Amino acid sequence: MENEKAPLPTVDFSEFVPPTYTEWKEEAIATLKGAPFDKKLLSKTYEGITLEPLYTAEHAAAFGAKNGFPGADGYLRGTSAAGYSVTPWLIAQKGDAAYPKEANAILREGLSKGVSAICFDPQCCPEISTLDDMKTLLDGIDIAKYPFQVFCGASTTPTLDLLAAYTEQVGIDPAALSGIIGADPLGSLARQGATCGSMESYYDQMFACLRWAGKKTPLIKTIFIQGSVYHEGGASAVQELTAMFAAAVAYMDALGKRGFSVDEIAAKIAFSFPLGADFFMEIAKLRAARLMWARIIEAYGGSAEAAKLDCHAATSHFTSTVYDPYVNVLRATTQAFSGVVGGADGLTVEPFDATVRLSDEQSRRIARNIQVMMQNEFNLNTPVDPAGGSWYVETLTAQLAETAWKELQRIEEQGGLLASLKSGSLQAAIAATLSERFKKLSTRADRAVGSNMYANTQETRLSTDGRTLPADCCGSKDAALNKGDGETVAAIAPHRWTEQYEALRVKTEEHAAKTGKKTKVFLANMGPLTQHKARADFTTGFMEVGGFEVLKNDGFDSTQAAAEAAIASGAQAAVICSTDDTYPALVPPLARAIKAKAPNMLVLLAGLPAPEFKDSYTEAGMDDCIHIRADCLSIIRKIQQAGGIE
Repeated sequence: MENEKAPLPTVDFSEFVPPTYTEWKEEAIATLKGAPFDKKLLSKTYEGITLEPLYTAEHAAAFGAKNGFPGADGYLRGTSAAGYSVTPWLIAQKGDAAYPKEANAILREGLSKGVSAICFDPQCCPEISTLDDMKTLLDGIDIAKYPFQVFCGASTTPTLDLLAAYTEQVGIDPAALSGIIGADPLGSLARQGATCGSMESYYDQMFACLRWAGKKTPLIKTIFIQGSVYHEGGASAVQELTAMFAAAVAYMDALGKRGFSVDEIAAKIAFSFPLGADFFMEIAKLRAARLMWARIIEAYGGSAEAAKLDCHAATSHFTSTVYDPYVNVLRATTQAFSGVVGGADGLTVEPFDATVRLSDEQSRRIARNIQVMMQNEFNLNTPVDPAGGSWYVETLTAQLAETAWKELQRIEEQGGLLASLKSGSLQAAIAATLSERFKKLSTRADRAVGSNMYANTQETRLSTDGRTLPADCCGSKDAALNKGDGETVAAIAPHRWTEQYEALRVKTEEHAAKTGKKTKVFLANMGPLTQHKARADFTTGFMEVGGFEVLKNDGFDSTQAAAEAAIASGAQAAVICSTDDTYPALVPPLARAIKAKAPNMLVLLAGLPAPEFKDSYTEAGMDDCIHIRADCLSIIRKIQQAGGIE
């Protein structure tokens, strides 16, 4: 037929020779036209790893990246050959309520709508202290059907005792229970800075729980090592891995001395890894963790079964924000995706409002459904290790594992995690990383949508309903179990990466509520729209981060008119917006005119002035300038001070 299309010709790509990385780099350097390759195309992570702009098989091979079969070869690609296709990851959601009856309602709601683990926090529920409390908490819940995922703080003993009594009273065979009811005394020490008893007394309790559980509840793990304490302190992925596995080594040694074999100890240990904002780094972290654990077990002489890491993950509280909190839904989604791609055995997604209040029904539902959709709509339980074979991920995994292993060796050489905490070296290292994170956020090298970028000045903050979680309530139980001298270290205080911006914005809002006056920034836009718009828009976004009212206009034809309008506005700061070419003629007269009538008004320049003009601008009255590398927090503070905000 005449209209019938001819078949496409066979394409032979043999004439195209794949370039090597070196050849590609040479072309990239030529394209940069003199700009430094390392500065433009390489970036360094908080882990000290330099990221390349392009990865090839050469990179993966150079770092000895493994890529064997799933369920084998150090378990890089997961501990099961079938991945999630046979057993999906556990969907966990904490019953974060202050009282057993309320926690029970939350647990039952979740279990009926997709949650697949029993998860509550005995540290934050002061009423779970008697058998009746445990009965109220677990009323109507089939504890033999659903596995537990419970972190008990420094000691598992109080919770395990109550659960044992509960199963006896209701006639449930404790051997039918499964999951994790575990403690992490070193992690609790790092979080709180003190314990009621010596670490040896906690190891004794750990030993007793492990021995009891080995006989009565063989499917329950009683050690649950938490990475959140280090993550929320600002730690890098390397620091998290190092601290968590240093804790594991300490527990292995302590329990080994008390008579348990490597396999017996490993069978009772699970890990909970926090999932941060760096998508690929978090994937690599979970994969590197499996490699490290297998290597540790091998060093102890354990079996292949013992080398399988029980890996749970939770989305980050550190990266959640108070302002524009619905963006937390997006953050949690990408972080959860990292956890699934990385091969977590269980996953907890934090509700978007958890930074503000005890989560409500809607926020719990949204968090829960992120995982439900991943399993049931997006079919993420089908592929086995989807990151496997990615030259970037394989290389990053190998680099991360290698760097963390060296750090673990260094900590062990210095006496282990407890010694590192007592000396303060771990806390100092994490504090340095936190400081670097704050600095990059301050200069907006790192971006937090809704906080230091794209702030919503019309936003009304989420209201609280008065419900709050009490402070750690296990102190009395802990003290009753520990009669020795407690341990004391410098606590790793929890932080959130946007807390500094949020604190400044709260001050702006509170000042406005108290005085009835908003803090204002006047845009001294010079010339037609095309001349000032780009920098006016940049300035608007920059200033709205502080909760300031930005006074806009269509531009001024003369510096005198701009100065008069700025002074009449009553703003605390005026920002000159135009082009570099026009600044030499505009800035000096405009700055002088403003300062002559309003000496306390800050005069800022949008853009980084050329070195040859900066001194003359400053002499004329320019107080500071804003640009893509400016310290946003510092400038916001200056404007607040100009407006009388302490």
